[in-house]
Amino acid sequence: MDISIVQLNTFMYAWIGLAIVILPIQFFITAPYGRHYNTAWGKSMSNRWGWVIMEAVSIIGLSILFLGAPGEKSLFAWVAYGLWALHYVYRSFIFPFRTRTKDKFIPIGIVASAIFFNLINAGTNGYYLGYLETYTNDWFFDLRFIIGIILFITGMLINFFADNYLIHLRNGNPNVYLIPRGGLFEYISCPNHFGEILEWIGFAIMCWNLPALGFAVWTVANLVPRAWSHHKWYRKTFSDYPEKRKAIFPGFL
Repeated sequence: MDISIVQLNTFMYAWIGLAIVILPIQFFITAPYGRHYNTAWGKSMSNRWGWVIMEAVSIIGLSILFLGAPGEKSLFAWVAYGLWALHYVYRSFIFPFRTRTKDKFIPIGIVASAIFFNLINAGTNGYYLGYLETYTNDWFFDLRFIIGIILFITGMLINFFADNYLIHLRNGNPNVYLIPRGGLFEYISCPNHFGEILEWIGFAIMCWNLPALGFAVWTVANLVPRAWSHHKWYRKTFSDYPEKRKAIFPGFL
């Protein structure tokens, strides 16, 4: 495998451009899984196992390229790999078994598109960290690393605690949706998505390369419209839904 930084960056400009084009379109097309599930998108599979498969692709793909690359890797590259692995081990093998998703389904087409998305993002980041990175230990004292790691950890914690709250919100009545209350839920409908966006923006700042930026842009392109769909669903479903609550960015959207 021999891809230069110029070739990779050229591909990344196109990949980021595609995300920007798709972003407004996704406000009008809601992916049919979770509370938005419908049968119009063809054959479906278990939501839990679909989630495991499509998320596991990310940690497996990154690991193959990063760990399989020859030569010594910088300490920072190992840190970046570890943070990615921390997120995706949880999202792939722990989170799906904590959610109340028994007897729920996801279209196979959605799983396939997520696999493609995760292969590209894991592949480009794994290749960069494994084959092209040039970080030195001085990078740990760079302001970009400091800001990025703070945002990443903050976003990860927001994402985890928001998901944890939602998982326990319907204890004893898993088939009934309720209005989330308290914390960031008083300001936005989807703190879990907000946290994940913050997390990967932090990762992009921390790594300061185009593959990491590309993943952050795609995270925004996917999760902002998704949060908007959730927000509309809440407003439609609950007549007493808080009027001042935004979808994903407090006081803005």
